[in-house]
Amino acid sequence: MDSSKVSDLKHFVHLCKSNPSLLHHPSLAFFKSYLDSLGAEIPPTTESKEDKSGVDMSDPGEHFDAKKSNLTSEDDDEIVESDIELDNTDIVEPDNDPPQKMGDPSVEVTEEMRDAANAAKLKAMDSISEGMALSYCKPDEAIDQLTEAIMLNPTSAILYAARAGVFVKLNKPNAAVRDANEALQINPDSAKGYKVRGMARAMLGQWEDAANDLHVASKLDYDEEIGSVLKKVEPNVRKLQEHRRKYEKLRKEKDLKKAGREKQKRQAEAESKPKACSCLMVCLLAIDMQRDVMGIHSISELETKMNAATRTSRLAILYFTATWCGPCRFISPVYTSFASKYPKVVFLKVDIDEARDVAAKWNISSVPTFFFIKNGKEVDTLVGTDKSALEKKIAQHAGQ
Repeated sequence: MDSSKVSDLKHFVHLCKSNPSLLHHPSLAFFKSYLDSLGAEIPPTTESKEDKSGVDMSDPGEHFDAKKSNLTSEDDDEIVESDIELDNTDIVEPDNDPPQKMGDPSVEVTEEMRDAANAAKLKAMDSISEGMALSYCKPDEAIDQLTEAIMLNPTSAILYAARAGVFVKLNKPNAAVRDANEALQINPDSAKGYKVRGMARAMLGQWEDAANDLHVASKLDYDEEIGSVLKKVEPNVRKLQEHRRKYEKLRKEKDLKKAGREKQKRQAEAESKPKACSCLMVCLLAIDMQRDVMGIHSISELETKMNAATRTSRLAILYFTATWCGPCRFISPVYTSFASKYPKVVFLKVDIDEARDVAAKWNISSVPTFFFIKNGKEVDTLVGTDKSALEKKIAQHAGQ
């Protein structure tokens, strides 16, 4: 035996010492029988930690995939946020009118233009006051007069803030926000600009932005109207903040759980590698040492044997038989004799009544049937008891 085979054998003995239950694997039945004949005491098979974790000798990868699925299934559960009960009684439909006219800030404003702008502003205020006194408003007049004033003096934050206030009264919050933004760009400390923008944002349901603007306006120049609006805005803001904190906490908990599952998955994957390696090593050694026909009892056992044969680039013959089959009783001893004659070929046998799942997967309709598999692919088939044809195919495909 060459040195590489001796090394494999040493490794096999080491595996058996660390896990004696390997000797009860069906592929090593011949070796177990040999040890029994020498009077060796083989520990009885017991349920190991590996068994409890869902990994057995037949197909470690299959069970690891199942465990992996369990570890990741919870990751697909998305956190669905509940609705928040807010007070939306003062919210209005957003106005989608074309943007109002804005002045040209590059225009040089003369004293005459500034006086004319102030006069137009006073007319607008008179229009609003007159309308309030008569229980109706003159919106078009007030907006037109303030627009005229802005065109004359586009550098005045007060004019933009005043027109924004009229837009608020007209339930046009988007137009009011545009004018308030312009006012704050001209004068970042415009209390009127912050106040009107906060009121407009409250009308749009932008509660947190509205609260921020109103608090700034309150610090710059507090009035009762700001306090009144804040009393309606702040309860909604608190509900939004509590809602956000709640779901941020849930997401953090989910992330922690996900990290824990990822860690378990990595550990399970790391643990499965030596188990899979041990299983493959046992099968490879069993195939290398076997000089007899190996029985197949399940699909997983067949796949393990086939994978081992493929790893060693050996021809595998899958023989389907039945105890009640007369022709099978004739050809079975011949098939067994070929196992000794062709030691580099893997001879497998399946009783179709014992391993019905294997027979069904291979669509067996008559016995005896022989399948010739090389490198994981079916290369030939034989049905019947022609022993000459059987040996011819064995010799042909084993030598390729």
